Amino acid sequence: MNIFRIKTTAWEEEDLVLLTTLSDSQVKDCLYPIVELERDGKSVYDNDDLVSALMLDYPEATILNYNTSFELIII
Repeated sequence: MNIFRIKTTAWEEEDLVLLTTLSDSQVKDCLYPIVELERDGKSVYDNDDLVSALMLDYPEATILNYNTSFELIII
C-alpha cells in the first residue's frame, strides 16, 4: 500500500490524500491529463472526480480517499 499526497494547486486545502495499491506512475498517468485540461481552461474537476477516474482506470486496485485533516499525536 502507498500513501500519496497529491498537489494539483497552490492551495493546501485542495490536496488529495490517497491510500492505494497503485504506483506513483499509475496515479500520475491517470490524473495528469485531467489536471492539464483544467489548466488549459477546457475542463473542471474536483478531488472526487480524480478518485473516480482512478477507480475507472484501475477497478481492481484499492483506492481510499482521505479528505479530512489528520490528527496530530504527540508522544
